[in-house]
Amino acid sequence: MKKIIAFIKKETILCVAVLLAVISSCFVLPDKKYISYIDVRTMVILFCLMAVVAGFQKIGVFHIIARKLLERVNGGCQLVLILVMLCFFFSMLITNDVALITFVPLGIQVLGMLGEERKKKLLIPVVVLQTIAANLGSMLTPIGNPQNLYLYARADMKGMEFFKLMIPYSTLALVMLSIWCIIIGRKDGAKQMAFERKGTLIDRKKLVGWSILFFLCIATVAGKIPYTWTFGGVVAGGFFLDKKIFCKVDYALLGTFLGFFVFIGNMGRMEVFRNGLESVINGNEVITSIVASQVISNVPTALLLSGFTQDIKSLIIGTNLGGLGTLIASMASLISFRYIGADDKGKRLSYLRYFTIANIFFLAILFFFYMMNIM
Repeated sequence: MKKIIAFIKKETILCVAVLLAVISSCFVLPDKKYISYIDVRTMVILFCLMAVVAGFQKIGVFHIIARKLLERVNGGCQLVLILVMLCFFFSMLITNDVALITFVPLGIQVLGMLGEERKKKLLIPVVVLQTIAANLGSMLTPIGNPQNLYLYARADMKGMEFFKLMIPYSTLALVMLSIWCIIIGRKDGAKQMAFERKGTLIDRKKLVGWSILFFLCIATVAGKIPYTWTFGGVVAGGFFLDKKIFCKVDYALLGTFLGFFVFIGNMGRMEVFRNGLESVINGNEVITSIVASQVISNVPTALLLSGFTQDIKSLIIGTNLGGLGTLIASMASLISFRYIGADDKGKRLSYLRYFTIANIFFLAILFFFYMMNIM
């Protein structure tokens, strides 16, 4: 029983998705149409991307790049900017959650090298900004986060079209993050820093192999290569390069997608529910997405609302902005919270306070920017 409770706490969204799928199946009994609910292409691409990024992680590519940059740090502003911008720019390619898993522990380690007093001053602001940066940086690309990948495919958009849609918000977010980082860095007051130079060897054959598979995934997202070819290539290449990588894939996320696909498909066949939800969403996609994301997080929101509106572009904006706000608005934010708790449980309340204030500030500015654009 303890294991079951622990699993539910760890994978709450997955359990909710499965429960909703099961309940909806009582109203719409399983039939041949169930197969049409599932967006197989999105599921396959998401699986392939997670496997490839896990391969890059295991050979240490991201840590090596980060350490090379940190070796050139010459002050508090530079330090904070690098730690935050690593999350912002890498999240565009390796997703927001992977960026946080990679760079938040590195940030905590680096801040610890500065001494206890400076670490105490910088830890919470830096990790909060890293989290916001990962969530906002990831909104620029179709592969930056799971909901983008799904909505991008559903909208049948071109890569440049997606980029043009989100670049104004990403640019504003970058400016805001940079200003906040500089303020924090100047408050720290340190001018000189020194980090130990470590010569880390990297397996070049694996680097080339994973790079080829990554570009294969990108080409598939762009619609240049059939997803079945990419799936075969990643599975075969993954087993050749490192078969243990497949244990690192987030199968809970894939299960969450599957559960919501079934739930949404069944609800779409219930006329009363469909008509009611459509009347609420239509014309209010962005606001509805933001509000719903605060409660059920932005990935389930994207999956749920996409079945009841044709304005997918507004859902893309809404679910990306909706990743700001509460701690569960983007499930990736929980990753940073767990790292803070592991470092010092006493910091969790202070972290949550700073996190909420900063997120509301960013969300308010970006939403105001959205409103100005549509007026």
